[in-house]
Amino acid sequence: MRKWKKHKKYIASAVASLLIGQVLIVGGASGTASAATVKVKATPVPTASAAPTAAPSAPSKAGAAVAAVDLKLDAKAAILIDAASGDVLYEMNADTALPPASMAKMMTEYLTLESIQKGTLKWDDIVTTSQYAATIGGSGGLLAKGEQLTVKDMFYAMSIDSANDATVALAEKIGDTEENFAHMMNDKAKALGLSKDAYFIDATGLDRSDLKTFAPASLPGETIFTARDAALLAQSILRDHKEILDFTKIPSKKLRDRDKTAMINWDWMLEGNKDITNFKKYAYTGLDGLKTGHTDNAGYCFTGTAVRNGMRIISVVMGTAMESKRFEESRKLLDYGFNNFETKQVIAEKTTIDSLKFVQIEKGITSEVPLVTQTGLTLVVKKGTDDQIIKTTTAMNDKLVAPIKTGDQLGTLTVAYNNKSHSIKLIATEEVKKASWIRLLFRSIGHFFASVWKSIKNLF
Repeated sequence: MRKWKKHKKYIASAVASLLIGQVLIVGGASGTASAATVKVKATPVPTASAAPTAAPSAPSKAGAAVAAVDLKLDAKAAILIDAASGDVLYEMNADTALPPASMAKMMTEYLTLESIQKGTLKWDDIVTTSQYAATIGGSGGLLAKGEQLTVKDMFYAMSIDSANDATVALAEKIGDTEENFAHMMNDKAKALGLSKDAYFIDATGLDRSDLKTFAPASLPGETIFTARDAALLAQSILRDHKEILDFTKIPSKKLRDRDKTAMINWDWMLEGNKDITNFKKYAYTGLDGLKTGHTDNAGYCFTGTAVRNGMRIISVVMGTAMESKRFEESRKLLDYGFNNFETKQVIAEKTTIDSLKFVQIEKGITSEVPLVTQTGLTLVVKKGTDDQIIKTTTAMNDKLVAPIKTGDQLGTLTVAYNNKSHSIKLIATEEVKKASWIRLLFRSIGHFFASVWKSIKNLF
């Protein structure tokens, strides 16, 4: 036994000498973060933005659960989407291209608001009514040739009264001619990601036969798009120009002070109609837009939007046979959305993720840096959803080397729900400066001796 203790002492000394004889390597700890998947309990959001803030994508079936139910809608096509994410909550013939009638004016509204945003047009600029605008026919008909109103008053007429005369006057103000403006509409349709079927020949949505001698020679065919296109266009307006609701929510308004009667909004479902005798049975809590449409060819159409408990949804109904029916069918869609879906916060901004609290940094003054989410994520989900939401955490790369700045993306959090993924950046909460060579040398020596004694201990 005494011999073994003596040999043990010599063995330990020899092992230590052998390990100390190895070459010292200056460097830091490796920073590989492995992927982790955890089930997350989503919590209801008490308040949320009524309008979308993120850039929308085309509403598709990879949304928050396309309904398998049949709402038995009496319409040619319909769709219901979450305004913030574009997730589809229900659809019926949503990709069938149909004439939209005055719902096409949503594109005219978008381009007008965009011109104001860019500063090329101002609300108090004067618009002169042309002969063509004054004689266009259809809804409106309040403007005489040569009559001048501000851009804002023309916009009121377009958004409340669906006035074709005011719409053409605005189109001519922006595009010089309505035909030029229609080309702008088609260019914007592509830019916004509308389908290849989306096509405009005029600013109003009137059929070619209604335009008569003013039908554009350079734009054959008819104005046409799908219910999905209408939803995406509405989503884009709400995201980029939410002031549209300041106009569309108005039940009635005089165009000019001298007018004896007011323009009546064609949208019977406005919440502001709840005390109006003729419309109160159609008034819908939280509804503040967006655009109706009707021609003999299109039937009755309506793109509506309403917000409740922080959740805004967009409904589209195309091709009903009666005026009241477009609102009755829209109510079915909106009720289905609010009764079956809710807004839930999956992750909050600046949150630490348990599966990736820190990442290792090489050659820094410190060897690790804490991470938090750069942004939060809120989804519209089926009511009662809990463990269906999955989170996966991964590191951006295997080696992270100083210097690191506060806010640098060092990882990614991927949230998957119902076959749709959302990526959130994981960012550094602290700055990590590059360490001097002498600091790195002594760090390496310290790591080396720590590993030496650990190896010796493990031998016995």
